Amino acid sequence: MDAFEEVLGIPAIDILSVMAGLVAFMVLLAVYQTALAPNPMRGRVKSLQERRDALKAGLIRSTKRRTTIRHADNVGALRILAEKLKLLQSEQTNKITGSLAQAGFRSKDALVIYQVTRLSLPMVMGLVGIILFYGMGVMAQYANFHPVFASGMVFLGLKMPDIYISNVKQKRTDAIRKGLPDALDLLVVCAEAGLTLDSALNRVAKELQRAAPELSEEFTLTSIELGFLPERRQALVNLSDRVDLPALRGVVTTLVQSERYGTPLATSLRVLSAEFRNERLMKAEEKAARLPATLTVPLILFILPTLFVVLLGPASCKVVDDFIAKN
Repeated sequence: MDAFEEVLGIPAIDILSVMAGLVAFMVLLAVYQTALAPNPMRGRVKSLQERRDALKAGLIRSTKRRTTIRHADNVGALRILAEKLKLLQSEQTNKITGSLAQAGFRSKDALVIYQVTRLSLPMVMGLVGIILFYGMGVMAQYANFHPVFASGMVFLGLKMPDIYISNVKQKRTDAIRKGLPDALDLLVVCAEAGLTLDSALNRVAKELQRAAPELSEEFTLTSIELGFLPERRQALVNLSDRVDLPALRGVVTTLVQSERYGTPLATSLRVLSAEFRNERLMKAEEKAARLPATLTVPLILFILPTLFVVLLGPASCKVVDDFIAKN
C-alpha cells in the first residue's frame, strides 16, 4: 500500500473510495438498464417529425426569395460563440456534417456542439492536467515528465470527439448491416403485394422498430423524403449518403434503376438479399477459421505454463526431496 501511495502521490483511501464509487455507479447503471428496457424509437420519432416539418417549410419557401438575415432564428449561446469564432465556415464543415449524420446526429445544432467541444475540450484537459500534476502533485516522482503528461492530455482532448463520433458511427453501421437482409426480405414481400416504394419503406420501418431501430429510422426518413422532395432519386441518394455501407449503396442503386427504368423490384431485391446473407455467412466462417490462430498466443502464455506446473510439479518436488535426502 505504501508503494502504491508513493507512485501515485494520492492517499490509498481516496483511491479506494473513488473505485468503490465507480463500482457502485456501474452496478446501479446495470440494474437500471436491466429493469427498465428503453424504447429504441423514443426520441427518433421527434427527429423524424422535425425533418418532415423542415421539408415542408423548404417546399413552401422554395418559391420565395431567400434572405441572409437570420435574426429570427432561435440560436443558443454555443451557436453565437461558433459564429463569432467562425467555426462554421471551414471547408471541412460539409464533411464533418456528413460524418455526424452517419453517426446519427442530424440536428441543426450537432455541428455547433461538435465544433465547440473540439475547441474547448483540449483546453479543459490541459487545465485538468496542470491542476493534477502541478497543483495536486500527482506522480511527483516523475516531475520531469509532467510536461509530457500534460501535453498528452491536451492531445487526448483534441482526439476524443473524433474517437467518439467514429465509434458511434461504426456501431450504427454494424447494426444496419445486420438488419439489412431481413429488411430486404420484407421489402420483397411488400413489393410483391403491390405497395409503392415509399409505402413499402414505411411498412418495413414499422416492422423493424424493435429489431433494427437504426435501419427503421433511415427507412422512415427516406419514405418521408420520397413524399416531399421534388426528385425521388435525391431521397434515395440521401439514404446512401447517410449510411457509410457498400451493401446499402447497392440497394440504393437497384432502387434508383427500378424507379428510372421500371425494372422488376422484387426480383432484384431478392437477389441482393441472398447475396448479403451469403456475405454475412462467409464473414462468420472467416472469423471461425481465424479462431485457432488467435487462441495460440493465450494458449502458450496462460494455459501451457499451468499445465506444465500441474504435470511436472509433483515429479520435480519428489526429485528435489530425494536429492536432498541423499545428501
